Amino acid sequence: MRKMDFNFPQCAIFVGISVLLQTLLLCSTAASLEPYDLLYASGVEAFYRHDYENVVLYMEKALASYSELRQTKVQCRLGCNDQHPFDASFSDLAFFSAVLKRAACLNECMGSKVGQQLSVHLVSGDVVQDFSRRVPYNYLQLAYYKLNQLDKASAAAHTFFLANPEHMEMWQNLEHYKLLEGVQESHFQDREARPHQQAFTSGVKHYDAGDYEKAISFFEEALLEYGKADVECRALCEGPQKFEEHEYLDYYPGLYKAISDHYTQILICEHECVRDLATRPGRLSPMENYLPLHYDYLQYAYFKVNEIEKALECAGTYLLFHEGDEFITDNIEYYKEALAENNRPQDIRPRQDAERYVRRHQQELKVLLVGSDNLDFVYSEQNYWSTTFGREDINRVPSGTAIGVRSSSPSEKRTLASETDAGLREGGPVPYDEVQMVLGSEALNGSQRVLLDGLLTEQECRDLKSAAQTITMAGDGYSGKMSPHTPNEKFEGATVLKALQYGYDGRIPLKSAQLFYEVSEKARRTIESYFMLNSTLYFSYTHLVCRTAIQGQQSHRNDLSHPIHADNCLLDTEAYECWKEPPAYTYRDYSAILYLNGDFDGGEFIFTEMDAKTVTASVKPNCGRMVGFSSGGENPHGVKAVTRGQRCAVAMWFTLDPLFRELERLQADEVMQSLDDEHRMDILNPRDEL
Repeated sequence: MRKMDFNFPQCAIFVGISVLLQTLLLCSTAASLEPYDLLYASGVEAFYRHDYENVVLYMEKALASYSELRQTKVQCRLGCNDQHPFDASFSDLAFFSAVLKRAACLNECMGSKVGQQLSVHLVSGDVVQDFSRRVPYNYLQLAYYKLNQLDKASAAAHTFFLANPEHMEMWQNLEHYKLLEGVQESHFQDREARPHQQAFTSGVKHYDAGDYEKAISFFEEALLEYGKADVECRALCEGPQKFEEHEYLDYYPGLYKAISDHYTQILICEHECVRDLATRPGRLSPMENYLPLHYDYLQYAYFKVNEIEKALECAGTYLLFHEGDEFITDNIEYYKEALAENNRPQDIRPRQDAERYVRRHQQELKVLLVGSDNLDFVYSEQNYWSTTFGREDINRVPSGTAIGVRSSSPSEKRTLASETDAGLREGGPVPYDEVQMVLGSEALNGSQRVLLDGLLTEQECRDLKSAAQTITMAGDGYSGKMSPHTPNEKFEGATVLKALQYGYDGRIPLKSAQLFYEVSEKARRTIESYFMLNSTLYFSYTHLVCRTAIQGQQSHRNDLSHPIHADNCLLDTEAYECWKEPPAYTYRDYSAILYLNGDFDGGEFIFTEMDAKTVTASVKPNCGRMVGFSSGGENPHGVKAVTRGQRCAVAMWFTLDPLFRELERLQADEVMQSLDDEHRMDILNPRDEL
């Protein structure tokens, strides 16, 4: 069996937990909840003792304790708020009486459920972050694997990876699990799945498949779960707050200043629940237009099942978020005309719960802006309901037609899948006679894609590949990791500056180093011209890379030489989104790979759908062949396993922002200029005449 790779943080703080800790846990009363940080510490200590049964015991108990503590806080806060509402008259005494009663109620409620010593449940920020990042599942997946409980190991690994999609070791582990006998697709479950997001994703899948009845069921369920999650999110905001602008010892507020400071923090937290509920695990950015999309999907799905009144209701609800939206407004007019005469369309209003939700959100914003104008804090509203992508409505009759009749069906909005900007173009001239355009976007089943041949001759390919054997270094560009993408291949790379330095020192032919520089510039100009860019395209990184299959023939492999990804965003296959946020190279705009050879097995370059599974196009590498494409979520791509031989290519990434120009490229420009100056001097002043 292949050795699995695991990468755990150095948790020295946990190692060496004394027997006293175990005693404290065992002596906990039946009515108290064991602190999850102590359980977590015990699990980590067991891990470093290779005591995998206790790793499972303590980690599972820690996760259960964490969840129970969270739910208890929600229940107690909501219950005490209901028991002791603020008086409508809102006099000082009535207000503070309610505050004191709520505080006493919370102490009693929490004490009865988790134990009287509430201070033992105060947890360090590092542990909170570990649970937020799902780190306990990293330990669990190995422990379950060692205990041969592969179904649970698969679920734990999947749960961790969803929140840490850049974690390559876990990706490799998941690929390994898939090959094991007895492991099924159903085992890869998200144990921390958020019900409202899970139902929404299921709704989208059924909607895209044309199963509108099931889509409606899931979208309605998603809205119900969203409401519950919103209540929980807001209740959890009522905790301790940090005032980062104040040093604790220097903070001496008056009564109303202290109240306003604390309440402002809580109100911001509550107001931002709209962001939290739309953000998938491991992501920084929320799903765009998330809550309104439920009603957009529903209005068209209800139309497709001939429930026009509900379609009208949902369309009107969507307008609460996007007043005056042209397409939805057109649909509303269509629905009104489609209703029978005995119906009264004017009586069909937007959903009341959505009206209350939007009204509360607007009122919160007003309060925050008043505070921002008059107190010493700054708040800037971010509209997480906005949508930046244009719509492509396949059923819409364009406005302004001479016929003047309404469309036979309402507009269907395309959602979630990444779309390129409407201004992007392609098909410009190729600036070199020897370079031929082979396939464009349509033939490659996508957008902003091109395949070209003839950028290098056979001799030039041999010269560059020969130079690569000398200048490339294992793990170059990946912190020295010899096999950063798969353990079945060795990865080697070199930059253009390194090539020129080796050429200048005579360690490789100087003409080969110059060829590397010149052909990458040739590629840049070709991409810039073909995609008809209106501004200069700059290099952001240039890399000569070789991938070599380890241990000869590997036809049994089903892993990838390079996993499916996008170059400037983090691919989220569950949500069909690509998040433009770190650690992605968000400044990259175009990409190109120029191949040096084709005498190997496997190694095809592939484009996929955003599910990272459905292959839309495949390119077989060959000398002088280049594939170019825009770097966003519209072009997920990867490399199939190299099962025999060595695959070499020049990988290039480009940016339209000069602030992100490749530093080594600028240095390489200077070296080339220096070599050019020396060459001219040799012509003007032959050495034999000096």
